[in-house]
Amino acid sequence: MAELPKSLAANPVVGRWIQVGADGTIAVRVGKVELGQGIVTALAQIAADELGVGIAAVRMLPAGPAGPDEGLTAGSMSIMDSGTAVRIAAANVRELFAAAAGKADFSYAEWAARVDLDVPADPDVPLRQTHELVGTDVPRFDLPDKVYGRPRYIQDMRLPGQLFGRAIKPPSPGARLLSVEPALPGGVTLVREGSFLGVIGADEAGVVRAAETVRRAARWAEHDTLPDEDELDKFLRAGPHETIMVADDGEEPPGGSTVRATYSRPFVAHASMAPSCGVAVWRADDQVDVWSHSQGVFLLGRAIAGALRLDPAGVRVEHAENAGCYGHNAADDAAFDAVLLARAVPGTPVQVLWSRQDELAWAPFGSAMTADVSATLTAEGRLSSWQYDVYSQGHTARPGYAGVPGLFSATLLDPPADYPAAVDPPAAAGAGSTRNALPGYDLPRRRITGHRLIESPIRSSAMRALGAFLNVFAIESFMDEAALAAGLDPLEFRLAHLGDPRGRRVLETAAEAADWGRPRPEGVGLGLGYARYKGRGAYCAVVAEVEAENEVRLRRLHIAVDVGQVVNPDGVRNQLEGGATQAASWTLVERVRFDRRHVTSDTWESYPILRFSQTPAVDVTVIDSREKSVGAGEAAQGPTPAAIGNAVAAAIGVRVRDLPLTTEAIVAAIERG
Repeated sequence: MAELPKSLAANPVVGRWIQVGADGTIAVRVGKVELGQGIVTALAQIAADELGVGIAAVRMLPAGPAGPDEGLTAGSMSIMDSGTAVRIAAANVRELFAAAAGKADFSYAEWAARVDLDVPADPDVPLRQTHELVGTDVPRFDLPDKVYGRPRYIQDMRLPGQLFGRAIKPPSPGARLLSVEPALPGGVTLVREGSFLGVIGADEAGVVRAAETVRRAARWAEHDTLPDEDELDKFLRAGPHETIMVADDGEEPPGGSTVRATYSRPFVAHASMAPSCGVAVWRADDQVDVWSHSQGVFLLGRAIAGALRLDPAGVRVEHAENAGCYGHNAADDAAFDAVLLARAVPGTPVQVLWSRQDELAWAPFGSAMTADVSATLTAEGRLSSWQYDVYSQGHTARPGYAGVPGLFSATLLDPPADYPAAVDPPAAAGAGSTRNALPGYDLPRRRITGHRLIESPIRSSAMRALGAFLNVFAIESFMDEAALAAGLDPLEFRLAHLGDPRGRRVLETAAEAADWGRPRPEGVGLGLGYARYKGRGAYCAVVAEVEAENEVRLRRLHIAVDVGQVVNPDGVRNQLEGGATQAASWTLVERVRFDRRHVTSDTWESYPILRFSQTPAVDVTVIDSREKSVGAGEAAQGPTPAAIGNAVAAAIGVRVRDLPLTTEAIVAAIERG
C-alpha cells in the first residue's frame, strides 16, 4: 500500500481539502497561503486536471480552521507538499463520484448531494496520466483585483461595527513604560496593559492622531542595548554560540596553495510595500476570531492561545492577503495587537495597522552574517580541501519557536514574556544559518561549521532563503577568487568541479544566454552565481551584467532554472524575476541602520530599496526536466548576489566582500587594496 504525502497524511479527510457545490463548482482549501507567489493558481491547475474539470470550475478558498493544517508557507515547499496532497485528494474525489455514478462520465453537480467526502483519502487511488492545465500559463487568479484596485487585501476588510486601532511601540528595545496621561478626544479609548499601549476608535484618522498624542505623552525607562553597527563582525563572533557541524571529511592534505576570504552582510528588513495588519473579534467565553496575513495561521492561533492562556480550540485564524513579504515580518505581531485591543471591546471587530516606521523598526530582521572561507588548490587548479565557518543569529522566531509564543507585544505585558534568541530550523527542514553552506560542487575534505548566536538584543527571523543568501554569495564569490588564483575562467572552473548534469545544464544555459566569454567594454563585467537551493531543491544559475564607474549599475540578469516538472511556466518566471530583483536590492542598497539604542532606518529615505530606474532587465530560461516538482520562490536569492559581486570584480578589478555593494563599500575595498 502506498503512503499518503506528508500534508495529506496529517490531514487525511478528503472533505477538508475539497467540497463540491450543487452548481458543480469545486471549492479547494489548502493550508498554504498566497503571498504573491502564485501558488493559488498553480494548485488550482493541479486540482482541475486531476478532477477532470476546467479551471473556471475551481474556487480556491483561504487557509483557515475549516481546511487542512499544513504548517508554514515557507521554504519553497508549497508545490512539493501541497501540490502532491491536492492531486491525490482530487483523485479521491473523482473516484468517489465515479463510483457513485457507476460510470467515468458523470456530472459533479448532479451527484454533489449524494457523495460523502468526509472520508479518509486512499493513497492507492489511480492518478490521471494526461494533463491539460499543468505545464501551461494559466493567468493568475489574484491579479485582476490587484491590477484594477478592487478590495482584496486585509486592509480593505470592513466588518459590521468595525473599529480601528493602533498599538504604540516603545521608543527603543527593552524600554519600560513609566507613565502616560494623554488628553484624548471623545470616541477614542486608551488601552494599557503593562507597557503595551493602544488606542481604539471609529474614525481611523482620529485614531492615528490619538496614537501620536499618546506616543508624545508616554514616559519610558530606556537604556542602550544594541551593538555597534560598525562592528557587526565582532558582535557575531563574540558569542555565545551553538556550534552546528555540517560536514567534516577529515584533515587537509599537505601542500598546495591556500586561498582565504571573509564575506558579510548586514541586518536586512522585509520592507514590504504595505505595512502589516490584523483584524480580531473577541467573542463570548474567551473565543477569538482573527484574520491575518500570517504564513502559518494555525501556528499563530496556538501562539495567541499560549500567550493569553486560552483554549487553542477557541482561537480561530483565517488568512487574508496582504503585500507579500516572503518571511516572518510583523503579520503575526499585528494580529496579536488586534487581539489585545479587541479584548477591551468584546464583540466588536478591531483592525490594527502598523505604521511604516513601526514596520521598518520593529518587525523581525533577516540576520546579519559573516563567513570565513579557505581552500587549498593543487598545481592543476583543482580544489583539494574546503573549510567554511559561518556566524549568524538564528533565522526562526515565528510563533511557537523554542516553545514560546514569539509575539512581540507579549514582551510588553505584565508580566512580560521573555523570549530566547532566534533558533534555526533543523537540517531536515533546510537549516537556517547553514542553509546552502554545503557547496554544491564535488569537493574533497570539506569542513563546514555554523556558529549561531544564542544571545542577542536584536530580533531576527525568517527572511527569503534564510542563510542561503549570504552562504551562496560567499561560496560563489570564493569560487571566482579561487578560479582567478588558478588562472582559469570562472565558468570552466565551476564545471571542472561539478558532476551533476542538472547543475551543469543551468550553468551552461545561463552562460550561453549571456554570451559568456565575449569581451566587454571597460567598466562592464559579467559574473556567475550558482546553487541548488537547500541542496535538494531547484537548480539555479545567474549571470549578471554590471557597469561600474561612479556607482554600480546592474544592467541585466540572465537566469536559468530547473524546478523539475513545471506547473505554471509563467508563475515560475515571475518568481525568479521577483526573487532576483529583491536579492539585487539587498545586494546593492539595503541595510538596517541603528545606534546603540534605536533602529534609525525607519523610513524609505533611511532604508532605501531598489528603485524602478535601478531595476535590471531579467531574462529567465525555465528548463523542464520532468523530475519531481520543487519550489522556485527562493532559488535565485543566493546566486543573484554572487553573480552581481563577481560582475563588479570583473568590471573594476577589485573584490568587494561586504554587502551592500554601495559606492562607499567599493571605495573602502579599493583603499584596502
